Amino acid sequence: MTSDVETPDAPPQDERVKKISRFRKAMIRPELGAIAGTILVFMLFLAIARDTGMFSPQGVMTWSTVSAQFIIIAVGACLLMIAGEFDLSVGSMIGFAGIIIAITSVSWGWPVWLSIITAFILAMAIGALNGYLVIKTGLPSFIVTLAFLYILRGLTIFGAIATTRRTIIGGVREAAEGDWLAPLFGGTILTGLFQWLADIGLLETFTRGTRVGQPIVDGIPMLIVWALGLVVFGHILLTRTQFGNWIYASGGDARAARYVGVPVNRVKILMFMFTAFCATVFATAQVIEFGSAAADRGLLKEFEAIISVVIGGALLTGGYGSVVGAALGALIFGVVQQGLFFAGVESSLFRVFLGIILLLAVILNTYIRRIITGER
Repeated sequence: MTSDVETPDAPPQDERVKKISRFRKAMIRPELGAIAGTILVFMLFLAIARDTGMFSPQGVMTWSTVSAQFIIIAVGACLLMIAGEFDLSVGSMIGFAGIIIAITSVSWGWPVWLSIITAFILAMAIGALNGYLVIKTGLPSFIVTLAFLYILRGLTIFGAIATTRRTIIGGVREAAEGDWLAPLFGGTILTGLFQWLADIGLLETFTRGTRVGQPIVDGIPMLIVWALGLVVFGHILLTRTQFGNWIYASGGDARAARYVGVPVNRVKILMFMFTAFCATVFATAQVIEFGSAAADRGLLKEFEAIISVVIGGALLTGGYGSVVGAALGALIFGVVQQGLFFAGVESSLFRVFLGIILLLAVILNTYIRRIITGER
């Protein structure tokens, strides 16, 4: 039995809408390369360094802490690169912020909490200046921040020598005793849980010295907490807020974004400030942990942050990327750097690895850009 009611024909498909295969849809995920790279790296070191202690609790904490350092600066660099800009002054900012904390707290006798806040204010002000100069002069951010790379490094060394006649300033740990803010950057959390795990035999404990019975791994460093917190914050900002859409729009096509009301200038300046904030978090955690600051700290960190972001799938042209991908790229850094040490491989090969993986990441990202834009 047939119905007399005619079913309307399906509306004609717009020829401008291109069908994308599932494979191609998967390929344009920013995190794809970083996920694959992370799996391969862990498989490699599980094969060659399994019996070296790399995956013992102490080994895991070691490479996790190193990875957290990369992650902190990679999050800031990622958001800025998605907004279409670069910051090559990150490494110098780390040294600058650390010296500010050490000089004001050790040499000038300020409370450590005030020194830390001062370092954040100065660093973020310089980040805002970077952004302002990029916008007002029209110069590439590569040039402006390259200039500040040298300016900040020079001011850091000059300030340290002029104040203390040294480029390494110690005594921060003693100055930070009893401070309310310092533990937020240099302490550990879940120490009670780790002690309980040691008491029931799940964690190794010291068998000699004054720490007999205490766990070798006594908690999670605040550096890791900061790294995870920044990743969560950056991911939510990008994927769940209007400001995240503004960041993508500012990097994708700034002129078109301005036409639809996106405050591109404000977005870019805030991203420069956030990059400086992340660099200062790194610097503060390092100073509190080591109890000293050095004028040459942070050397080449800006390039390591950018490489982490590129491995994570961000395009060098802006408008595309993922904080989770950048964090995975930074994790790859930390695992490989420490994995080579555990495996007894010559450490200089780490730089070889960086060059190879950067080249592969750029090739993959170029292919992704062509998929997105329809270029051949």
